Amino acid sequence: MTASSTFLAANGDGYELQMGRWSRRLAPQFVSFAGVDGGHVLDVGCGTGSLTSELARRPNIASVKGMDFSAAYVVHARSRVDDARIEFLVGDACAMPFPDGSFDAALSQLVLHFIPQPDQAIKEMRRVTRPGGTVAAAVWDSRGGFVAFRIFWDTAAMLDPAADARRAKACGRAITHPEGLANAWHAAGLTNVAQDMITIRMDFASFADFWKPVEGRDGPFAEYASTLAPEAKARLREALERAYLDGAADGERSYAATAWAVKGTVPG
Repeated sequence: MTASSTFLAANGDGYELQMGRWSRRLAPQFVSFAGVDGGHVLDVGCGTGSLTSELARRPNIASVKGMDFSAAYVVHARSRVDDARIEFLVGDACAMPFPDGSFDAALSQLVLHFIPQPDQAIKEMRRVTRPGGTVAAAVWDSRGGFVAFRIFWDTAAMLDPAADARRAKACGRAITHPEGLANAWHAAGLTNVAQDMITIRMDFASFADFWKPVEGRDGPFAEYASTLAPEAKARLREALERAYLDGAADGERSYAATAWAVKGTVPG
């Protein structure tokens, strides 16, 4: 049986360091793009709750359910919120435990590119959303708009053929390409499909801040680094440091990170 997530998930604090701090920056713009400002909403692949919490800041939202494949992330998310409208649960995006039409909107932020069968997850998002409701998602533009991602994989690929293969797989996901999300939304039978770009900045205090998630147990960088012998890992760190410093002193760096965003309406 194919797992419904390829994302290495171990610890909520690890996810916060690796991606949560950036998903919180993306969430307000994504919610505004989706145009969701009321009703009962589902956050598919909620992680540690960045999008769920942002949705709950809208006073007209009646309830938000955040669902994630990782039990560790759900536990962490529950520890961070105190809002009776929010509920977190463990669940599979490709087989959701909800009746048809349970929600007024279903949103997914930075998740679909880690699901081996994203079309099935999108069908499920449509199924659990009522006719006339909104289905929306955002994924990183991993090939052309995600600078920190390319710094890591382009550097690693020059050192290791295995990293080159991982880069090709990550950048080759059709859903992260310019028309990928829109094509998937049309294929799912959604109407009024609109796609746009959302850009945030990823700010690092130093190279140590950039490198620290690689030493963790969450996300694709840490997963790859865990396969390396100590000598190979040291070479990767040295090469990444040169790329980060780009001939200047260590310190703050700010990288653009662009996500594709799509929204559509459930017909009927």
